[in-house]
Amino acid sequence: MTGRGNRYLLAMAETRATGKSWVKPTTEYGPLAVFFIVYLKWDLLAATGALIAATAVALAVSLIVERRVPMMPLITAVIVGVFGGLTLWLQDDTFIKMKPTIVEALFSIVLFGGLLFNRPLLKPLMGAAWPMDDTGWRKLTLRFAVFFAAMAVLNEIVWRTQTTDVWVTFKVFGLMALTLIFAVAQTPLLRRHAVEPPAEKTES
Repeated sequence: MTGRGNRYLLAMAETRATGKSWVKPTTEYGPLAVFFIVYLKWDLLAATGALIAATAVALAVSLIVERRVPMMPLITAVIVGVFGGLTLWLQDDTFIKMKPTIVEALFSIVLFGGLLFNRPLLKPLMGAAWPMDDTGWRKLTLRFAVFFAAMAVLNEIVWRTQTTDVWVTFKVFGLMALTLIFAVAQTPLLRRHAVEPPAEKTES
């Protein structure tokens, strides 16, 4: 499900907000693990079919346990279905290799678009778990928009210049590691612009 997963800080934020710590890692990284295992045993086409199936199961688990399907995993699942389906139908792995590019580029465009209208779109997604001032949200949204754009370009470079084995390793481990490193690197920004959450009113 990468273009990860999605989204390490978003997963952390939703975990803090809901307390269901096992749901996000399972639904986010479960399909990716299935993809990698099937690829090692068979090939990329088989792994693509397994990824489509595992992604559908992950959405079902999220719906059953959390009573909702988060928007970003849903968008990713649709793109997995479309590009994975084209890969299997045409027997051409170009489409599944382009999937991370499309996902990362789409998220980047959405975040940049929000900033153009002075709406840092990460705030409604993460604000309940990471209270920050508006300047902090604008900076964080801009950084993520640039990061997603860079990951889209990087995926294009890797799949067009390297072997399938190298690309699969990059997709499974490289994108995840880069996202984790980038997300953790935002901790000083989160702390610098942190604000106290509004106090809950108590009944007298």
